[in-house]
Amino acid sequence: MFAVLKTGGKQYTVREGDVLRVEKLAASAGDTIQFNEVLMIGGDTPVVGAPTVADAAVQATVIDQIKGDKTIHFVKRRRKHSSQRTKGHRQQLTLVRITGILASGAGATGVAPATGTAAARRAAHETATA
Repeated sequence: MFAVLKTGGKQYTVREGDVLRVEKLAASAGDTIQFNEVLMIGGDTPVVGAPTVADAAVQATVIDQIKGDKTIHFVKRRRKHSSQRTKGHRQQLTLVRITGILASGAGATGVAPATGTAAARRAAHETATA
């Protein structure tokens, strides 16, 4: 069985036991998280969501918080301007291992949903102001 999930603005096709590098999530190593945006579940009887499959989820365990490879951004203005600039960037990622694919019953598991750092900051801000 496989599933197509969406997190961090990207879509991933996953099977149980896969290890993924996804955009940074608000979780620490060893935590169990649940991806609730499942777009498709495949297998003997595939289920395609519109846009997501209702009450389906993919559960994963956080392995580590890592940084991606360094990307170099080089800008050079030619001719009379003669200026150049180099910038580097390392994207923050979360390493997760897929532990289970749930076709139904995702709401009753009690596992924390996977939220990105921006969503976690927004939720913390809303609870602090309320």
